[in-house]
Amino acid sequence: MKVIPVTPVPSGGHAPEAPYQAQKTIYPRQVTGVFARWRWGMVVLTQLIFYGLPWLEWGQRQAVLFDLAARRFYIFGLVLYPQDFIYLTGLLVASALSLFLFTAVAGRLWCGFACPQTVYTEMFLWIERKVEGERISRMRLDSAPMSLEKLVKKWFKHLLWIGLAMWTGFSFVGYFSPIRELGMEFLQTRMGSWEVFWVFFYGFATYGNAGFLREQVCKYMCPYARFQSAMFDKDTLIVSYDAARGEPRGSRSRKADPAALSLGACVDCSLCVQVCPTGIDIRDGLQYECIGCAGCVDVCDTVMDKMNYPRGLIRFTTQNALAQGWSPAQMWRRVLRPRVLLYGAVLAVLCAALLWSLVARTPLKVDVVRDRGALSRLVAGGNLENVYRLQVMNATEQPQDYRVSVQGLPGLLLASPADVTVGPAESRWVAVRLQIPDGSAAPGSHAIHFDIGTSSGDAHVSEKSVFLVPR
Repeated sequence: MKVIPVTPVPSGGHAPEAPYQAQKTIYPRQVTGVFARWRWGMVVLTQLIFYGLPWLEWGQRQAVLFDLAARRFYIFGLVLYPQDFIYLTGLLVASALSLFLFTAVAGRLWCGFACPQTVYTEMFLWIERKVEGERISRMRLDSAPMSLEKLVKKWFKHLLWIGLAMWTGFSFVGYFSPIRELGMEFLQTRMGSWEVFWVFFYGFATYGNAGFLREQVCKYMCPYARFQSAMFDKDTLIVSYDAARGEPRGSRSRKADPAALSLGACVDCSLCVQVCPTGIDIRDGLQYECIGCAGCVDVCDTVMDKMNYPRGLIRFTTQNALAQGWSPAQMWRRVLRPRVLLYGAVLAVLCAALLWSLVARTPLKVDVVRDRGALSRLVAGGNLENVYRLQVMNATEQPQDYRVSVQGLPGLLLASPADVTVGPAESRWVAVRLQIPDGSAAPGSHAIHFDIGTSSGDAHVSEKSVFLVPR
């Protein structure tokens, strides 16, 4: 018979601890208040934009469409090409500066009110509350043995979650593929396209992150939680517990005098912990898990109102203001410090430059490519010829007639048609032949310029190239 070794129990009578601790499920309590209304206002605003924007039309096309197949991006009246990548770079830099600015002023406002993880977690929690009930009801349901009621509620909740997640994935892909055509693919069950794959991929990512991972994304997966401290200082507005006013904490009746009981304002109700979506206790001080949603501020103010105590035991304030007892005016003067003003000034200049660049942008793009098959050749009439290919891109919503001219060498002439017609928001490759009299230029490479523009002068582009004369 095989003998299985048994780990001895220490003399204290307790089995050794497991090498890891199971993840504790967090059941956030519903909260009402000023910041809760702001949070839900941001949920409504962001989702109206996200779900509604792909369905807007601009003329005969989708108003906002990043058409990867055609390599054209439509943003209302703008038509952008891959050559306009600089605008994406500027947008990313502006977004990074905005993040630095908001974080320096008020911590993780983005995380608490507008981050997609927070927004969809709020939506999924709302569905969960409607199906399974409030916090205590959900805890009892999860701890109860399996029953028909539990099975029905769980399956109905997940069915609604999957429906919302799939609609989210569908809307997301609708920014990259015409959403009405995408809808027809689903109705006709044509399941072989790349769009369908990404609808399911993004949908199930939303289902997993907002339905199951929730606070774990904020605590362990999001890099912002780790490097936010580099953008904080002691004059950053953060959700803080006023320990000088709240301690020592303890329960008491509403009519009791806390001074007579030698107690602070905190009644130790733990509601601030129960409403926290990441499950932390804000009374332990600043923690990287805090996403700045201010749910604890709302619920603590409610308790203070019931106890007839002044509000603000938990509030948005700065570490310097708490330590030195500053008034709100003193605190705000330090919030608008040189670091914040510098971020704001750089961001304003960058946004103004981007806006000016878009307004002054020429709605015409031209690329010049030499014909590598025949660098230079003699043609009838004793002329030396170079062949080029011009990609002419019309960045307007109307067909345009362009005229091509060239300059740079004596006797240089255009031996192909000079007029080019390009349809609305289209690009066209045009073969262009340039000739000079043989012997009129020294052997080597000579700089030339192609000039392409409309007859009215609304759009004009000049591109450099070279004319090769063989030895």
